[in-house]
This record gives sequence, C-alpha cells and structure tokens, in this order.
Amino acid sequence: MKRALFPGSFDPITLGHYDIIKRGVKLFDEIIVAIGVNAAKKYMFSLEQRKKFIEDVFKDEPKVKVVTYEGLTVHFCEKNNIDFILRGLRNPADFEFEKAIAHTNRDLAPVETVFLLTAASTSYISSSIVREVIRNNGDYTLLVPESVRVVS
Repeated sequence: MKRALFPGSFDPITLGHYDIIKRGVKLFDEIIVAIGVNAAKKYMFSLEQRKKFIEDVFKDEPKVKVVTYEGLTVHFCEKNNIDFILRGLRNPADFEFEKAIAHTNRDLAPVETVFLLTAASTSYISSSIVREVIRNNGDYTLLVPESVRVVS
C-alpha cells in the first residue's frame, strides 16, 4: 500500500492544498493530511477548526485521512510506516526551500518526497494570503474550499 503524508499547518486549507490532495489520491492508496503543531507559531484558526475544515472537504474521499502531529515529519513517517511525503510547488522559491527539506529528510530517514506542481489556477494562493484577505474583510471565498467559508 502506497501511503503519502501531506504535511502543513493548513491555516487554513486553500484551493491549492485541495488540488494537490485530489491529484495525490490518484497516485497513492492513501493520503494522510498531517497538521503539524508548532507551539511557537500563532494561528488564525484553532487546531480543531483546521482539522474539521479538512475532514469536511474530504468527507466523501475514503483515501484521505486527517491527523495532527508534533515533532519531525520524518519521525512521524517512520512511526506510521509512511514511505512518501507529498509536497506542492507553486514557484521556484518553493522548490529551493522544499528541495533542502527533502534532502535533509532523506538523510534522516528512508522517506522519499514527491513534488506536484500546483495548478496554474491556484499557484498564487497561499494560506498567508488567505489570512491577510480575511483580516482585511476581503472576499476570501474564491481561495478556499467550501468548508472554510465560515468566517464572518
């Protein structure tokens, strides 16, 4: 069984994340969307809200599981028999950053990172942009799945 971990903070999940997960489901038997917990980071949405957003949007996709974790991603992979990490790339800066992490992860554990390019229609979307639009009362609904469209 080919299982891939799709890690992130998902604060909140965007249409870019959604696209990568939907396309990843075609490549893997199971996608584990893993919400990393970083005590040093200030989140707009609680861990429970972020988890529910993702569970709701994938409620009809049995190949997608949602979990939370702390610590190194590769340690989580090792403990849970996950051989692949799935990552989306929006631009060359993402590639450089993700490449360094992938090399480090491979040094730490026998885990391969698989990169998917984001769709052109979502390549400009990031969680930080979504949060900024929400903070400034803009229309964020074109940037996120339906399950996130609850902020007033």
